[in-house]
Amino acid sequence: MSIRSRLLKLTALCLIGVYFGFPGLLFAQESPNANNNGDNQNQEASSLPISSDWSKVKIATYSKGDQTFVIAMGPLVPLFYYNSEGIHETNVKTGGTGYLNYNYFFTSHFSVGGEVGGSFSGTIGANMLYIVPFGLRLGYQFIYNRFEFPLALTIGAANQGYLDKGYFGLILKPSVAAYWRFNPDWSFGLNADWWWLPQWFSDPKETMYGNFLGITIGARYHF
Repeated sequence: MSIRSRLLKLTALCLIGVYFGFPGLLFAQESPNANNNGDNQNQEASSLPISSDWSKVKIATYSKGDQTFVIAMGPLVPLFYYNSEGIHETNVKTGGTGYLNYNYFFTSHFSVGGEVGGSFSGTIGANMLYIVPFGLRLGYQFIYNRFEFPLALTIGAANQGYLDKGYFGLILKPSVAAYWRFNPDWSFGLNADWWWLPQWFSDPKETMYGNFLGITIGARYHF
C-alpha cells in the first residue's frame, strides 16, 4: 500500500472517531455543570426561608419557680400629712431610703414575696425621723423585649422613731418600676414608691396620715 493510501485511510479513521466521540466529550463537559446546577438548586432551596409553627410560640421570660432578689437605694421625699382637719405641711426634709425584697413567681407575670427596708430624714429642728418598714409584697410584671415593668403593692408594718417617741403601725407601699435586662442573671432599673403611713389615735385631731415618695435605683438578681 502506498504512503498516500495510508494517509487517506488514517485521515478517514480520525474523522470517524471525532464524529462519534465528540458528543461524548460534550456530555462529559456538561455533566459537571448539570451537577453544579443541581447543587445550586439544592443550595438555593435550602437557603429559602422555612416557616414553622415554632415562630408563633411566644416563650415567656419567667415561669413558675423563678425568683428575683432586689436591692435598691435612693432619696425619700416627704410630700404631706393630712387628717380630718385637712392637709398639713411636713417639717421633714428629704432623706434617704433603701430596701431589699424577694419575689417568687407563680406565673410568668404574678409574684409573691417579702420586703424589708429603712429610711432616715432630717427635720427642721435638726432631729431625725427613722422609719423601718417590712411586709408582704404582691407583684405583677409586664414584659417587652428586654424591658420589664414590675408593679407591686407592699402591705406591712413600720416602726417609726422620732426623738424619744415611737409608733408601730400599718404601711401601704404601691410601686412602679422599669428595668432593663442586662443578662440572664441581672437587670437594672428605676423604682418609684409611694409610702402611706397612718398614725391612728383616739383623738381624730391627733390622727395623721403621712405620705412619702421614694425614688430608688435598683439591681435585680434573677435565679
